[in-house]
Amino acid sequence: MKRFINAIAITTTLVIVQACSSLPKAEEKAMSVSTHQHEELSINESHHGEHSTSSTVHGEKKALTQAKLKVSSNITPNKNISLLIDVQDLEGKAIAKFDNFQEKLMHLIIVSDDLQFFSHLHPTYKDNGQFQVEASFPKAGGYTFFSDYKPAGQSEQISVLKTQVPGITIAAPEIDIKRSKTFNDTQVNLALSEPTVKAGQEVTLMFKLQDATNNQPLTDLQPYLGEKGHLVILRQSSSLTAADYIHAHALNNTPTGQVHFMTSFPQAGKYKLWGQFNRNGKIITADFWINVV
Repeated sequence: MKRFINAIAITTTLVIVQACSSLPKAEEKAMSVSTHQHEELSINESHHGEHSTSSTVHGEKKALTQAKLKVSSNITPNKNISLLIDVQDLEGKAIAKFDNFQEKLMHLIIVSDDLQFFSHLHPTYKDNGQFQVEASFPKAGGYTFFSDYKPAGQSEQISVLKTQVPGITIAAPEIDIKRSKTFNDTQVNLALSEPTVKAGQEVTLMFKLQDATNNQPLTDLQPYLGEKGHLVILRQSSSLTAADYIHAHALNNTPTGQVHFMTSFPQAGKYKLWGQFNRNGKIITADFWINVV
């Protein structure tokens, strides 16, 4: 006998922007708002909260798609759950075909709203516009999803979705502004091309990766997602939107053991960045904070 429970269907205005092909468009601005309604759902004997979305974009870029996120109505910290993302056109029709970019059909960035948790996943395409992936959330609180995909023949799109993990939230630790950190057997040093990073000004972020045992530059770095490295940057904000999201591309012809990215920051504030690198088949995720004036 089918069981029914009351799940919450959260309708959130989705911010979708056309992402860059070479460098992030730091000048793009967008806003999001949300409304709430209640609905009774029963889907394949399991219970889901459906986060449905519509599109609003301010500026020159025009939204081409909308998306819906379905998650379990009872999310428990540190327990794997299934996430379903439905991608549709603006009339609600499923988008059937997608192009690969950076070797995947979809890149899903999940962060906690305090920016302490980061996950980069690649959902599996199930057909008829639906992607599926397993994910877990380490603690109670709000989480934001940046879903990056490219409908066939169209430009790259970024969909922003949100969910909440129930429970008692824990205050985030103080921001760590160190520019040199060790991640397992790899030491990562971050250097900037400018002594002071200013909003709207291009800056090169230089990651220097060394073996932690001998401080020698790494010689076993391999491509990751078709590039020398992957970089996601987010501005600290009370409610993350696409305007806070930067995806930078790695530069070519850099010294051994170094990966460089060029970007600009849209406005002043504190930003957290996650550089990801492939060391002989093992992905290293190096996180740092920088201040933009």
